[in-house]
Amino acid sequence: MNRLQARLCTLSRGSTGIARQPEPRSIGSFARGRQLCAGTFLFAGGVVEAPDTPIWDIAMPSARFAEEVHGFAWLDDLAAAGDGAARRRAQDWTLGWIDRFGRGKGPGWAPDLTGRRLVRWLHHALMLLNGLEPARSESVFRSLAQQTLFLARRWQSAYPGLPRFEAVTALVYAGLSLKGMESHLAPALKALERECAREIDEGGGLASRNPEELLEVFTLLTWAEAALRDAGREPAPAHGAAVGRIAPTLRALRHADGGLARFHGGGRGSEGRLDQALAEAGVKPRPVRGLAMGYARLSAGRTTVIVDAALPPPTAGAHASTLAFELTSGRRPVIVNCGSGAGFGDEWLRAGRATPSHSTLALRGFSSSRLAPRRSGSGLSPLAERPRSVEFRAETGPAGHSLTAWHDGYGPTHGLTHVRQLMLAYDGRALSGEETLAAFADAERATFDRMLGRSGGEGIAFDIRFHIHPDVDTEIDMGGAAVSLALKSGEIWVFRHDGAAELQLVPSVYLEKGRAGPRATKQIVLSARVMDYASLITWTLAKAQDGSTAQAPHDLGQEDEVEQAWVLPWARRVRPDHEG
Repeated sequence: MNRLQARLCTLSRGSTGIARQPEPRSIGSFARGRQLCAGTFLFAGGVVEAPDTPIWDIAMPSARFAEEVHGFAWLDDLAAAGDGAARRRAQDWTLGWIDRFGRGKGPGWAPDLTGRRLVRWLHHALMLLNGLEPARSESVFRSLAQQTLFLARRWQSAYPGLPRFEAVTALVYAGLSLKGMESHLAPALKALERECAREIDEGGGLASRNPEELLEVFTLLTWAEAALRDAGREPAPAHGAAVGRIAPTLRALRHADGGLARFHGGGRGSEGRLDQALAEAGVKPRPVRGLAMGYARLSAGRTTVIVDAALPPPTAGAHASTLAFELTSGRRPVIVNCGSGAGFGDEWLRAGRATPSHSTLALRGFSSSRLAPRRSGSGLSPLAERPRSVEFRAETGPAGHSLTAWHDGYGPTHGLTHVRQLMLAYDGRALSGEETLAAFADAERATFDRMLGRSGGEGIAFDIRFHIHPDVDTEIDMGGAAVSLALKSGEIWVFRHDGAAELQLVPSVYLEKGRAGPRATKQIVLSARVMDYASLITWTLAKAQDGSTAQAPHDLGQEDEVEQAWVLPWARRVRPDHEG
């Protein structure tokens, strides 16, 4: 239907020009722009080296790769490069898309991709149109009008959430910016108002609980708000209210280094985008009471801890990350989750969603939520079984900030509840934890007894994982009783435990957008077995040495290594596929 509508839209009249040029607010990367000019195409975890080759002539290694290319976000990078070579490629590749795909062909005719593409074309219209012959400029305006009409007809078919916001925001942009498209503005503003009221909850969150997706929606809303005010119009009340609700939530989900917590498929966010969006929104900081989109935040000194303390979302692609946490010290991430494997294929995507890919406790071979059966060609199945209850209690006292949270995700299978207690010292120099697995009610104890019997009396194995950021150097210390973690800032943290579990330092991976493969890193694993109705493990992570400010300016570099041979050790199938 999308392609048919795209072809029908070619029969409409084109736009006659730019009525109002929107300010290019999307931020690109100078380095990625130079890579594109050199013929290095890095999208969705795939790399194609093809110097002097137009982008539409390269072999697209995956559907996700092709979708990113057709979304045209790379125009931001070419604009950041800013030289003549970048401008020529921007123009040639845009005109090449019109010639090859402008009549409804190719994978780019989804409402969200069309919206993303249309916004970039309008942001960078001066660069795209500068020096073009009149006939070629006319083809650009004709395509802009075609894409606008396509969105007017098909935006409602976009998935709720970010995809629909991309489509509707682009319609607002087109109605404000393009001559002859003014009639689309009023319906687009009404649609945007409805989506803000429907998709942004009272706490400023999204149903997906994906922090990076919330940032992208927030960014689109601030862009639309700024474009409306530049045109002398005020955003609708629901639009402005949504911006006001989201801003405090995003601040609560931001670590001390400025990056977002990485949960439920989200990454840290594009460099500088969160700060830019918050500055443009102009919403004064205010504390969030309770959870922020289901996440608890502990903050003291230079340390932030963000914990997933709510039910996993029912949306496709949700992670089994209940009670997982991330810790950042100053500008350096320390404890992380593995992240989303969406850019590296379906196997990585599925493995990254499992509980062992997160910094929390997991029964060996099980996740706290079970993944639905694999769908052919898609890793975005929903979670088939989720905890029935996730509760938390937060307190602040003279010693610091504490959080107690628990979930019953292992209740149906093993009769066990996981209780995690975290205490962040008042100065942020130490985080202590208690991990309890317990069977409380008689029915739970009966289930536990049954599983204990099946184990032959050996107990129910579990592992507590602490995934380490790849920029942190780790080594076993104190004769195997501790692990030292050396940050590039010069700080040293030491992890210890009570001796009731076996401590190991083993390989892990860090899955990050914008790279050609997973990054190798380490994880601390505490392993033990539940033999009775309750089992308790305690641990501490404390700062043993402060960093040197002289090292800070150059500890923020990012290596460009490509690690593709790593296999998640917990991704080997140890139970039926439908059980996660």
